[in-house]
Amino acid sequence: MGKRAKSDYLIQSVSNACDIMECFSIEEDELGITELARRLGLHKNNVQRLLATLEYRGYVEQSKISGNYRLGLKVFELSQVYTKQLHLLKQARPILEKVKEQCNETTYVGDMRGGFAVYLMSEETTQSVRVVSRVGTRFYPHSTALGKAILAHMPQEELEALYPEEDLPVFTPNTISTRTRLFKHLEEVRERGYALDMEEQEEGVRCVGVPIFNYTLRVIGGLSISGPITRFTPDRLESVLIPVALEAGQELSQRLGYEIGKKISSFVGELI
Repeated sequence: MGKRAKSDYLIQSVSNACDIMECFSIEEDELGITELARRLGLHKNNVQRLLATLEYRGYVEQSKISGNYRLGLKVFELSQVYTKQLHLLKQARPILEKVKEQCNETTYVGDMRGGFAVYLMSEETTQSVRVVSRVGTRFYPHSTALGKAILAHMPQEELEALYPEEDLPVFTPNTISTRTRLFKHLEEVRERGYALDMEEQEEGVRCVGVPIFNYTLRVIGGLSISGPITRFTPDRLESVLIPVALEAGQELSQRLGYEIGKKISSFVGELI
């Protein structure tokens, strides 16, 4: 038996809902039920039910003035996620290449997804002894340098929601094991501007991580440099790896508009 095409698995109601959202454009940002039904060849009652579902989920909203529908805030939120990822990775590549030239260690860029730190892109070292690539892998953020660098700049309420329990998953003898210790540690990370993973996720591996900010002044990801403890000695961390990571994080944040965002925020603050 041949492999079925993906189109064989389509759910018609979901496809119809997508068709409704794709009817909206810059030129026609509001449409009524009758017009949508005409364009899609659907019964008005069917369109009304689909719109009610989309409205409930925030994908469309109804104008109180015209009674017509337009795309909702949820669509904008999802587009921001997609745009952020593309923009972050596009700007990160030359930064990662520069870090490799400076220290010849594997460097990652990643962000937070579903409560986990996810590595999205890497530039691999040419050293024969190296850390296995982590791209696409999810880790508990409290055990990684990249994750802790992000956590340190998240709003407190988000942190508390992410870690509702006192006990945390432990992976090595060095892993931070309680929420109390983690929150105290994150204060230190925030003050010094970088985080360290001293064999907290995997024995024999150390990392330094820094946050990445964009024009909204919010942390949107992290950059980390990882390698074996034989090369990530305290002296080399202090003299080479931490300064390189800090410079890379600042440069990437600047490429994403962080400095412009600070100026705008300061200007608005003066006006207020």
